[in-house]
Amino acid sequence: VIVGREIHRDAALELSELATSCGFQVAGLTEAKRDRPDPKTFLGSGKIEEIKDEAMAHEAKALIFDVALSPAQQRNIEKAVGLEVLDRTNLILEIFRQRAKTREGRLQVELARLTHLSTRLVRGWTHLERQRGGLSKTGGPGEKQIELDRRMIATRVKALREQLKKLERQRNTQRKSRQRGEVLTVALVGYTNAGKSTLFNRLTRGGVYAADQLFATLDTTARRCFVGGDVEVVLSDTVGFIRGLPHQLIEAFKSTLDEAAQADLLLHVVDSSTPAREEQMAEVNKVLEEIGAKDIPQLLVFNKIDLEGKSPFITCAEDGTPKAVGISAANGEGIDLLKDAIRQIAEKEPEEPQETPDNEDWLAEFER
Repeated sequence: VIVGREIHRDAALELSELATSCGFQVAGLTEAKRDRPDPKTFLGSGKIEEIKDEAMAHEAKALIFDVALSPAQQRNIEKAVGLEVLDRTNLILEIFRQRAKTREGRLQVELARLTHLSTRLVRGWTHLERQRGGLSKTGGPGEKQIELDRRMIATRVKALREQLKKLERQRNTQRKSRQRGEVLTVALVGYTNAGKSTLFNRLTRGGVYAADQLFATLDTTARRCFVGGDVEVVLSDTVGFIRGLPHQLIEAFKSTLDEAAQADLLLHVVDSSTPAREEQMAEVNKVLEEIGAKDIPQLLVFNKIDLEGKSPFITCAEDGTPKAVGISAANGEGIDLLKDAIRQIAEKEPEEPQETPDNEDWLAEFER
């Protein structure tokens, strides 16, 4: 059973997809709003009892909360309902673990999971303290075990960071090699499942895995791409973003996300078929700001226009610079327009950095 603050269509669909991606079968959805979360159980005792009854009626085996629960809240809810309890962070970390294919991806996910675990160790050892009747002045077995676990995790985290640093140096060398010819570097960014990998394959004829699922791609791939005439760019695919992306993942994937932070141009791919596109664009821009990429010029790419019955389009700023393009990466509609837009930007004389365009202006243009 899924428990969310707002179970409207898009939030429910996204959370259901997250749960399904982790191997759960969604039995029910329930809305639980609370302005001031209870420090013990997040929700009040009455609501917890109501959720327990619903879970029993559905013969559910777990509760999934669309929020980040503290270790104490997670433990207390499990005790109250007698079921496994997971939160949004648990789900996303598990999906990343399942999707990671390369050595770097697996190292990054392990780093994120261990960083998350290190803040929650007390949850696994409280049963020892209850058996002893609490902590003594010298500390009980649970406290000692927590300290041992923290040391083990700290040692492993240090080793992971060193391995990732080595891979980051290799990535920087490869990036400098690609940039040696002063070719425009372009990075695909966007909300998860917006169609970035499908677009990457369409533009480069590459073989990047693309599927209609959350976080189908975790690993960065770069290819050279001709966009018309004799203009060539280097195009990079990147991991997708999502609402409530755990900070540990952003930190662990920082070297991978650096492909976006070091790019000359960002193709911000938007799923034009979802009513939540404005919120998704805002989430993407929030992460871009966090990784230091908010000032990099953006070209908005409204993908999946075929699902809306719209025709390909291109809109430009007053100076003629392309700012938004409507395409379908799946069937190729509008790809020539997109290539032409990239070519125009690549051929333009370098200017002072410009602010990222106001998304609302281009959304209004798209919705016309």
